[in-house]
Amino acid sequence: MKLAPSEIWFVCGSQHLYGPGPLKQVAANAGEVAAALDKSKHIPVDIVFKALLTTPDEITQLCLDANSDPKCAGLILWMHTFSPSKMWIRGLTSLKKPFCHLHTQFNRDLPWETIDMDFMNLNQAAHGDREAGFIHTRLRLGRKVVVGHWSDVEVQQRLGAWTRVARAWHDWQGAKFARFGDNMRQVAVTEGDKVAAEIRFGFATNGYGMGDLAARVKAVNAEAIDALCFEYESTYTVAKELRQGGARHGALREGAQAELGIRAFLEEGNFKGFTTTFEDLHGLTQLPGLACQRLMADGYGFGAEGDWKTAALLRAMKVIGDGLPGGTSFMEDYTYHLSPKGHQVLGSHMLEICPTIAVAKPSLQIHPLGIGGKADPVRLVFDAPAGPALNASLVDMGSRFRLIVNEVKAVKTPKLPKLPVARAVWECQPDFKTACAAWIYAGGAHHTGYSYSVTTEHLEDFAEIAGIELAVIDGDTRLREFKTELRQNDLYYALAQGLRV
Repeated sequence: MKLAPSEIWFVCGSQHLYGPGPLKQVAANAGEVAAALDKSKHIPVDIVFKALLTTPDEITQLCLDANSDPKCAGLILWMHTFSPSKMWIRGLTSLKKPFCHLHTQFNRDLPWETIDMDFMNLNQAAHGDREAGFIHTRLRLGRKVVVGHWSDVEVQQRLGAWTRVARAWHDWQGAKFARFGDNMRQVAVTEGDKVAAEIRFGFATNGYGMGDLAARVKAVNAEAIDALCFEYESTYTVAKELRQGGARHGALREGAQAELGIRAFLEEGNFKGFTTTFEDLHGLTQLPGLACQRLMADGYGFGAEGDWKTAALLRAMKVIGDGLPGGTSFMEDYTYHLSPKGHQVLGSHMLEICPTIAVAKPSLQIHPLGIGGKADPVRLVFDAPAGPALNASLVDMGSRFRLIVNEVKAVKTPKLPKLPVARAVWECQPDFKTACAAWIYAGGAHHTGYSYSVTTEHLEDFAEIAGIELAVIDGDTRLREFKTELRQNDLYYALAQGLRV
């Protein structure tokens, strides 16, 4: 993953009412909490104790500093004592970075035998954080609230989940996504308002001619192609006909040339993701399947058929899941198994499934595509593992964006000897009929980000930071209630901007 340096600022609130001695102790305690969180194996982003804040001017200046610091991905706020929250209004209304509210206290256990008023005055997070929570709610600020002692593993895990999301949001700010060709003709869900997306999310999406990409592919030298073909044979189980000296080795070289050309284009332009479409391949001999698979494995977002929203979402999900077990891929609900013994979804795509979700060593093969009118493309073929996973879709509802999540249970893939593409098989939660109906009612796309590492909690945090609607389909979903929630969300999001006063 090519991630810019990022850190989370740990900020503690108090006031001068307590005097210099207690404030010194408060600062020391806050520094100790921040240091412990920074060392936690559950929190992947650096935690930096930034300040003990006691005045409106200090608070405002820190928020402005956070806005302008390119390394600051977000803030964790904690009120060790009582910090009158009117002091925070000017700063929080200027803050552009996401924040998490940690409701904790320095001591874990109360010293029942010796507790006195000095101890009580020093350890007032129980109502200091409630004062803070009121002003956050009064200002209608989206945030995550984590409750419990800072040494608690579950608390650290929830903070860790949020820091992953804050880092992904940080990664989106100023990110660029390249569209090679337009979206698939006449398709609605892959369209969308790119201006609205840049305003809401902070990333830019722009189109580039296939001729520009084809020129970059053509410029790749033979030595680089040789080296990459050798890497393929060292990394994957390569079909005999594609190996050095094989009858179709030329097709493998074309696939390698496409990968090197696309990679060079993306690196030179500092892009974090891209789209392709089989309807626009001017200058390319084959649809770049293998190239897309390997670039996704390196952390690039990808969307087929011009689906720029899924490309951006996939990049965010890859940043969130970086370092976690499992993997994340572009995916499509392709076809169904509707046996009375159990309903299942076969997920796949023509070519572009990321090998980070492969259960075993992928096989590098070549087969006809059947559409697009180009040469047979090379691709990695593999099965995805069984286990809990999810599908996520980002759609443009016209007046807002909606993030839809369906939790699924992946199962062992049946033998598919005649299906030459990567694939996954899963069972939807709470059940196939409810999940599919809910997905369709919500307007979910046929393209998704499919992940074994990203959780619903991650995406809930992400939607909160982005200020967008979240629709979750999980084991507790009931269709009547879900439809009512969608209708209520229509009203809420129509009014939400006017409510922020």
